[in-house]
Amino acid sequence: MDYFLSEEELMVRDTARGISQKMILPVRAELDEKGEFPSEILKEFAKADLFRILIPAEYEGLGLTNLSFCLAIEEISKVCAGVAVTYAANTLGSMPITLFGNDKQKKKYLPLIASGERLCAFALTEADAGSDAGNIKTKAIKDGDFYIINGTKQWITNGGEADIYVVIASTQADKGTRGLSAIIVEKDTPGFSFGKKENKLGIRASVTRELIFQDVRVPRENLLIKEGTGFLIAMRIFDRTRPGVGAQAVGIAQGALDEAVNYAKTRRQFGKSIINFQGIGFLLAELATKIEAARTLVYQVARAIDRGTKDISKYSSMAKLFASDVAMEVTTQAVQVFGGYGYMKEYPVEKYMRDAKITQIYEGTNEIQKLVIANALQRQNQGLL
Repeated sequence: MDYFLSEEELMVRDTARGISQKMILPVRAELDEKGEFPSEILKEFAKADLFRILIPAEYEGLGLTNLSFCLAIEEISKVCAGVAVTYAANTLGSMPITLFGNDKQKKKYLPLIASGERLCAFALTEADAGSDAGNIKTKAIKDGDFYIINGTKQWITNGGEADIYVVIASTQADKGTRGLSAIIVEKDTPGFSFGKKENKLGIRASVTRELIFQDVRVPRENLLIKEGTGFLIAMRIFDRTRPGVGAQAVGIAQGALDEAVNYAKTRRQFGKSIINFQGIGFLLAELATKIEAARTLVYQVARAIDRGTKDISKYSSMAKLFASDVAMEVTTQAVQVFGGYGYMKEYPVEKYMRDAKITQIYEGTNEIQKLVIANALQRQNQGLL
């Protein structure tokens, strides 16, 4: 379909597609098998200015649209979602600084992020604080001109590889979510260390580690906005990045469907290609339709963000929810189309299926997305929206 993309958006899409086909496709199986961090590929992203997309021009970025960012993620995810989430998590980590940092913080960090010289991560999740952010135990206690941070964060994408972390910690434990604050922590800060690299089901080219804070002293000037705004910052960031998860899911689904269609056209049984059997042909038709519906929803939500739509939470959650469910359905059915071959690592569809599952979980499980949507509908019926 013609989504009326701008010249800049088409340029971003084509650039991401070219790098993905040339650089990622030949090594994706190896990256997945070894769980290898894609350092060289990230350098290519930097050379192509893909890290500059959402950084404002005054801080050496390109200041492009959220849709441009989603297009890049989708194209990378068509080939390897592990590489895509490594790239996307960098923006998840930098966006709090972009949106809520003061001018000094932006000048210090954003040019380094835009150039690809520094990689970012966002640290919210803990062992007992996944969906329940109010249960965060990591504490940041004021000590003169510093905060002393103690605690751990779990399942942090780019953990140990990133240089800059935006950490959500409790500065006023008795206030629950209203006592959370967002603080920038640099990798080489004394007392800041990392756990083992997690051995994951999917997105294995990305690195996921525990963050460990033991009396980590961080200047108070690294606080974003003011104390007590950490939960608000996290929710506002997710409103803008969940369409990116949707774009990742669309890319995974499209990549799996392309493989399934190509296989169905070449695999012959009973004297003809299996795509000519109604059971297979109709299935692929349904999957293609659902992918296009998911893509349309993701793009429209991204455009709404670009237009400055204020109340975007419901639609952002819809994009993530619908696209990730479609990705899981498409990839599972793609394996089925391949039959026994689909279960073998020699063919790529089993990887797509493994990669798809996480899109239903991170940046808020799909159950949380339904809760966000349901709450919005309730407020709407009460005349509050």
